[in-house]
Amino acid sequence: MRLCTSAIALVVGLLVNPGAHASELPQRWVSAGGALTEWVAALGGESTLVGVDTTSQHPESVKALPSIGYQRQLSAEGILSLRPQVLIGTEEMGPPPVLAQVRGAGVQVEMFSAQPDLPTLKGNLEHLGKLLGNEAKARQLFSGYEQALNQQKSALVKAQSTQQAPGVLLLLGHAGGKPLIAGKDTAAYWLLQQAGGHNLATHTGYKPFSAESLAGLSPDVLVFADRALTGEAARAALFKENPILAATPAAKNGRVVELDPTLLVGGLGPRLPQSLVKLSAGFYPSQAESAP
Repeated sequence: MRLCTSAIALVVGLLVNPGAHASELPQRWVSAGGALTEWVAALGGESTLVGVDTTSQHPESVKALPSIGYQRQLSAEGILSLRPQVLIGTEEMGPPPVLAQVRGAGVQVEMFSAQPDLPTLKGNLEHLGKLLGNEAKARQLFSGYEQALNQQKSALVKAQSTQQAPGVLLLLGHAGGKPLIAGKDTAAYWLLQQAGGHNLATHTGYKPFSAESLAGLSPDVLVFADRALTGEAARAALFKENPILAATPAAKNGRVVELDPTLLVGGLGPRLPQSLVKLSAGFYPSQAESAP
């Protein structure tokens, strides 16, 4: 009888103070992935972050945190110096020997999928929500995300009733030089598709840009993401380093759209639905002009 009373007292205590276990949750996190960092912040966990990788540029406040370097080229020393309890990242994180060394030091390494689709995002958010003790918020965020995408689909149906889907290429580069063309099974491909563009690239992953790869393709729209430059400087560098692009219908008609490269790292991030609206406006200008 005494045991039952103790058990009841424990349950009542948890019901009265459901946050009592919060102190047991890991309080020192390091994130190696831009999208994951953004989701941690959206889930109210930014205060737990003690370090981030170079792809973590949002929210603006995380730029003040110590950097652990690029997600694919991490060093165990840099990570362990921050005394983290948890390291989060996707399968893009590495190299593997570094992760093994971090695990060996007693750090909890949590891997997430960067696969660009909604079921994966739902699973990622559920996992993060559980780790942060905020599963209800995770469900709320996913529901809002799904709703935003449904609104985008409705707008796209309307746009495509009067305009044909444009042929698009997405170029990811650094100061204009040697860009990569985004193909299938990438966040870029998902983004173009959701925005209503027809990706002319048929390969999988990212492939180096070349004159040969452009042969036979006539993109109506060029989307470029530069990891070093922004704005007009990025646009000028792209065409200076790759003059063949100037002959495309996209360049001749001024249909060249810039995209934040951090949107393409670590799976689907919270800013993607908003970026879809911008891309769709570039893909379907008539629809954008008629919008209230």
